[in-house]
Amino acid sequence: MAWIWMFPAAGAVLLWAVSLGRILSPSAPYSLPPSSRLPLPLRGDRRTRNVLLVLAHPDDESMFFTPTILFLKSKGHSIHIVCMSLGNADGLGNIRKEELYKACATLKIPAEQVEVLDHQKLQDGFQEKWDHRLLAELTMEQIRLWDIDTIVTFDSYGVSGHPNHRDVHHGISKLLHENQQGNIEAWELVSLNIFRKYSGPVDIWLSSLISSSSKQPMCCLVNCSPSRTFEAMAAHRSQWVWFRRLFVRFSSYTYMNMLRKI
Repeated sequence: MAWIWMFPAAGAVLLWAVSLGRILSPSAPYSLPPSSRLPLPLRGDRRTRNVLLVLAHPDDESMFFTPTILFLKSKGHSIHIVCMSLGNADGLGNIRKEELYKACATLKIPAEQVEVLDHQKLQDGFQEKWDHRLLAELTMEQIRLWDIDTIVTFDSYGVSGHPNHRDVHHGISKLLHENQQGNIEAWELVSLNIFRKYSGPVDIWLSSLISSSSKQPMCCLVNCSPSRTFEAMAAHRSQWVWFRRLFVRFSSYTYMNMLRKI
């Protein structure tokens, strides 16, 4: 009777292969639907946008946001990163800081456009409660420094549910609420349920459908070079353990990002 299980297994492998082929077929990162708000419209006489990616820990950019980074880079936009902590929960903060710079180098983000903070009130940990007003203030400093007009960050669940990720979202929401007259556009990375999260490239079909039919501004950014995610995450050597290797291989965030306008 073991042969009965061969049919669904073969079907799953075929679906994975077809989905991966759909992702890899273009030669450059792309968005679904093609008519989405991304690539971002330019403003005034600017030739590019200044985009600020707001993270909680080193390696967030590689594990979760690589499709967004590669897409925006391919369109010529300037990407800046502010990481709100060293990721020092295990005492490896200084090592992880340097690993973030190395990962960003693989993603073609200059070190001078990456800021890693180490505020005493923003320390890495599941039990740490981060002050939303402080997060908003620190983000605003980066906005003014780099003339940022677009923010990309976590949504209210924070992909993994990590409280630091969620606090970053609430900090950005507070910033937007208090600066409603400002000319800042913000997008959040949509958290997926566990089945979609670990479906790898297969989720491209549902993500593209949802993005196309949503009444909210939303898009699906597709990474046609998943190996770039592996290269970036491998730069975080202290974190590149077996379960994260599996995560990167099976996570849909390796292959695509669903962004929703805040």
